[in-house]
Amino acid sequence: MEEQNKVFQRVVSVTQTFLVEALEKGSVTPALIAEKVDFVATHMAPGENIDRKEAVAELIRRFSLWIGGASTLSDKTGHKDWLNAARRRDWRYWQRYRDFLESKMSVKAVDALDEATNKILELLEDPLREEGWDRRGLVVGHVQSGKTGNYTGLICKAADAGYKIIIVLAGLHNNLRSQTQIRLEEGFLGYETSAKNDVVRYIGVGENGRDAEIRPNCATNRSDNGDFNTKVAKHLAISPEQRPWLFVVKKNKTVLDRLLKWIRNHVADSKDAEGRPLVSGFPLLLIDDEADHASVDTGDQVIGKDGAVDDEYQPKAINSRIRKILHSFSRKAYVGYTATPFANIFIDRRKATKEEGPDLFPQSFIINISAPSNYVGPARVFGLRATEGRAGGLPLTREVDDQADETGEGGWMPPRHDKNHVPLYKGLDEVPPSLREAVSSFVLVCAVRLLRGQGRRHCSMLIHVTRYTAVQEEVRRQVEELVKNYRQRVERGFEKNKLMVEWQRLWESDFVPTSAAVATAMEEASGEFDLPRWEEVEAVLADVLGDLASSVRAINGSAGDVLDYAEREETGLKVIAVGGDKLARGLTLEGLCVSYFVRTTKMYDTLMQMGRWFGYRPGYLDLCRLYTSSDLVEWFGHITDAAEELRQEFDTMAKVHATPENYGMKVQSHPVLMVTSPIKMRSAKSLQVSFCGSVLETVAFHRDSSVIKRNLAVMERLLDAAGTPAENGEFVRQRGEACQEWKGFLWDNIPAEHVIEFFSGYLTHPAARKVNSAVLADFVKVMAAKGELTSWTIALIGGGEGASSIFCGKHALGNMITRNQNPASKGEHYSIGRLLSPRDESIDLDEDAWMAALSLTVEDRMKDPARGTEETSKDSPKAPSGVFVRQVRGLGAKGIPGHPERGLLLLYPIDPKSAGLPDDGLPITAFGVSFPASYSATTVKYEVDHLLWETEYAPVY
Repeated sequence: MEEQNKVFQRVVSVTQTFLVEALEKGSVTPALIAEKVDFVATHMAPGENIDRKEAVAELIRRFSLWIGGASTLSDKTGHKDWLNAARRRDWRYWQRYRDFLESKMSVKAVDALDEATNKILELLEDPLREEGWDRRGLVVGHVQSGKTGNYTGLICKAADAGYKIIIVLAGLHNNLRSQTQIRLEEGFLGYETSAKNDVVRYIGVGENGRDAEIRPNCATNRSDNGDFNTKVAKHLAISPEQRPWLFVVKKNKTVLDRLLKWIRNHVADSKDAEGRPLVSGFPLLLIDDEADHASVDTGDQVIGKDGAVDDEYQPKAINSRIRKILHSFSRKAYVGYTATPFANIFIDRRKATKEEGPDLFPQSFIINISAPSNYVGPARVFGLRATEGRAGGLPLTREVDDQADETGEGGWMPPRHDKNHVPLYKGLDEVPPSLREAVSSFVLVCAVRLLRGQGRRHCSMLIHVTRYTAVQEEVRRQVEELVKNYRQRVERGFEKNKLMVEWQRLWESDFVPTSAAVATAMEEASGEFDLPRWEEVEAVLADVLGDLASSVRAINGSAGDVLDYAEREETGLKVIAVGGDKLARGLTLEGLCVSYFVRTTKMYDTLMQMGRWFGYRPGYLDLCRLYTSSDLVEWFGHITDAAEELRQEFDTMAKVHATPENYGMKVQSHPVLMVTSPIKMRSAKSLQVSFCGSVLETVAFHRDSSVIKRNLAVMERLLDAAGTPAENGEFVRQRGEACQEWKGFLWDNIPAEHVIEFFSGYLTHPAARKVNSAVLADFVKVMAAKGELTSWTIALIGGGEGASSIFCGKHALGNMITRNQNPASKGEHYSIGRLLSPRDESIDLDEDAWMAALSLTVEDRMKDPARGTEETSKDSPKAPSGVFVRQVRGLGAKGIPGHPERGLLLLYPIDPKSAGLPDDGLPITAFGVSFPASYSATTVKYEVDHLLWETEYAPVY
């Protein structure tokens, strides 16, 4: 079987090479792919049983891939440019890694990795530069998007360039460290390590003993206890002539102390000005995987009003030791990797101590890596905000509501429970119906993947319901008993028919319509998501359950179970993993198909990192399921929008050559406050808020009639002050070859004081976390004093399907807009999805400015075609994206002057019926505000109540 799998991979790899040549001459079609697969299989593997259909499907996926570019913020203070083609010419570690990747991945993906790692490496320092240097950066990817592959490529290139000591900080737990070690053995070392520090066998890039003479050294091994230990430390010595040394270590106080001691006692060759041991002969590259976890100092180092720091302060254990290791080298580069960079951004760059040196703020660069089009991320799963809820998401989530009893305090797994909790469903020692269905779905998924030719691929299920290991073990036992019960019923026939009726009903009501919906949403016409007949599925269930019966495992700090994917590479591991924190960060669940997730937290980085279900799902995306609570679906949607906005903000700042410090300010100013743990935000107790280049819209409203009346009166005062409208009734804007029409009223050149008065008087609902009218009033006031946001366009917009209404006794709005209650929101307030229609943001642009914004949108889409939003389809943008509307309005474009003084306020009276209020009630006053982009760093203070953090956003168990 192992040899057959290798033959399959060779056929795919060689065919890909032929197709790359064909692509240079024209297009690659499914028919051409099938023809080349037949040719290669016939000549390379005559008589072999090659699954040609699966080979064709894999190559279609590879050649359908879109790859986006990487955006960079950098500060080149003290940096010397060094990386050129001549330095890259004879690289061997990278070349063999590239060859290894091309046997498994799309050439486009490998080219993108090559380009991204070049960008990172060139922002580090030349390892041959002799005087001291210190470069610190951060690479921001997506959860489960291939960050390990990226830093493996970076390590290969760094070793080629001359970095001699490479340290990888790989999580807090042995299994994650071991997993990372295995990946680096395949991609960099080229051999399998053992506790004896000998070469067990050549693997990955070193298969067949290739390039044995450049084999890197490694001081750690793949075994569960293969971390840097005392025995290795005593006997390990290196010299500059030797090949590079790799250390893959946990973020553990004892391990890091041991490594630091070894560096100071056995590697240091000089002393610094304070008399501390210093390594001047070896350049260091330190890779910090999941850099926002454990590495960030959560202590409160005092910084005086004059900016002076308390340099006797003692940082927290892990942070202190990482910094001491860096401080022991005169030439060092630190590169953090994370999908949730907010804790890192909150690090105050002024912080430093005598013993540790500077803190880990990524002062040299931040690189934002786009995910390829086949990445299944939050936007793909949950969609993005739209006027009618959310749009663009896939129908893969299933609501769980049977974890607790009616009181919310008891039941199988109530939100708050302790380590002694006994999970009982209605008094019985069994799982609730929702988990029973999730396990049943996983059995069916395994069967379909087997029938699709993916039987030798890993297939995993995640169950994440508690952080307590004792409770996890109870859940594991219950699930194992359920799976054994299923197996006995299928194999022995006892109550088999009843089970088959249950599963066939699940198949027909869930799998059949979902696969069809995913195929439509993904515009997939090649048959990738075609389902087998039920009879075919039923015929293989016994085999599937046979593989699953002994594969329900608890993955936590005390359990002995491991996820031995590497040992089951040829047969494929079928596993149900029950865990908590170990499964919440870093650890990759290969072939994750079904997730059952009910842990509660509202912190951005915690939620995103718990999302192990994001990643790549080639050939089985339609089979994936996420069983979770409606609250978590709502919050994931919320942070999905925030993530998209912050990435767009990053790209915009990259275009104006901002520095990492500028971005730090922007992240802190983001109105979504629950970005990370409050103890990681010591420097952000008072957030400095800037709205430049942002769009804000009210999506949560009071139902109280007195507040509705007040907000309506505030709006009418503004309209009275604005005077006679420049446009009324219906007004038209010429947009290229098309016209856009609005119904309502528009005022030009309205002084800022009237807008400030509106924001000061309007009462926003506390649930409108992103929009605080008082803070908006302060911001406009401060900006106007500096000569920006002084002249406003105000639009009163109708044209919906609601009732007619007259405002100020003279502005007759034919039909008010309607916005239905957001079904995901269960609060007492009136909540909607999106208020703005995307085109409304460009209402104040003339044709030339609109076309310039569209041109920038098209250019951006060509760079990153995987990004598609409600405003602009991924195929061919027909209208400008809001981010470029705001950029052109404020900063201008080629031949078009910028107007940072021009703000846009959009007023939307909403028909009260939308909120379930009486027909004769007053309309609900909603607003959207589009701020032009600006070079200004002006901010206003936004106080954060830490009690609010602790009661509203802290994790609940």
